[in-house]
Amino acid sequence: MHRRLPSLFALLIACAPPAQAAECVVLLHGLIRSAASMEPMQEALEAAGYETVNVEYPSRDSTIEVLAPLAVGEGLDGCHAKPDVDRVHFVTHSLGGILVRQYLANQPIADLGRVVMLGPPNQGSLAADKMRDVPGYDWINGPVGRELGKGPDSVPLKLPPADFEVGIIAGTRTIDPVTSAFLPNPDDGRVSVDDTKLEGMTDFAIVAHSHAFMMRMREPIELTIRFLQTGSFDAG
Repeated sequence: MHRRLPSLFALLIACAPPAQAAECVVLLHGLIRSAASMEPMQEALEAAGYETVNVEYPSRDSTIEVLAPLAVGEGLDGCHAKPDVDRVHFVTHSLGGILVRQYLANQPIADLGRVVMLGPPNQGSLAADKMRDVPGYDWINGPVGRELGKGPDSVPLKLPPADFEVGIIAGTRTIDPVTSAFLPNPDDGRVSVDDTKLEGMTDFAIVAHSHAFMMRMREPIELTIRFLQTGSFDAG
């Protein structure tokens, strides 16, 4: 029998410097997604030596104000229940990043480490404003759908700049021509590259992936781990 060789991705992760023994990562999925969407990221983080808590939260059921303490609080509780954890990082997709910003706007996290946001609508999304009157929009997206635009109801635009270490990854490929048509180029099909940016951000990276799948792709995963380890996306 021929022994199966490990993938290049597995080798890269295995060769990466290990995380500190007491570091935990909270993963927060995006709107209309589930914890399963973050599993490839979770597996890579664990291979790199991190403890993880992959939070499942009801993204369509409530407002950002209600969801933030629910989701972030569950992640913190999960990390703090693990032995000897003294530093908690966050890796978020889309809405998950806004939940972290909302939480931190109201209370600090004493042992907060670094935060990586993938495709966050930090400046709101014009697509949310353009699509909000389409029949079925509220049923599909829930209350949050009307809070992620650029209008008076925008929650991201009301939140303060970052005063914590945060790296942001934006995508430039779209698989949704309808919503993408409303967005300034380049965009990921849900958020334009410019609208992912946040005042006070530590680093910024662009990948050629769509909003829907970027958190499952090798390059964003590698960038995420590098930022958590070093505070930079730069391989050098």
